Amino acid sequence: MDFAQNKASAGGTWGAARDKAATLLAIGQTRLELLGNELEVARITIMRQLLLAQALLFCVGLGLVLTVMGLVILFWEQRLVVVALSAAGVWGAALCVYFAIQRSNRHAAPLFNASLAELQEDLRQLKAASGHGRTPG
Repeated sequence: MDFAQNKASAGGTWGAARDKAATLLAIGQTRLELLGNELEVARITIMRQLLLAQALLFCVGLGLVLTVMGLVILFWEQRLVVVALSAAGVWGAALCVYFAIQRSNRHAAPLFNASLAELQEDLRQLKAASGHGRTPG
């Protein structure tokens, strides 16, 4: 009789249940750590994107105002036309950005994709180990 069999027979059913519970707790802890890592990465990514978007909006807005002012000064006699065309251009650009955001949202990967995949794999392995995942035949 080897050491593992002595240990299993000494603990009996209670020992096996305790070992299963410890294994499940370890799996749960690992999955929670993975989820925490994914949350942190998502938070950092979102904060970075928001900061870059704010900087972009500021630069584009300031550039647009300065460009329109320059065009109005350059074409003083047609200043109403310049302002109207500039406004139409800004609205066109806003529509393009809106549709780009919509397209980006449609193609974004689901949040916690890795955690869900790992949990599904754990569930599949637990079902296979307990015999619930087997097909009769």
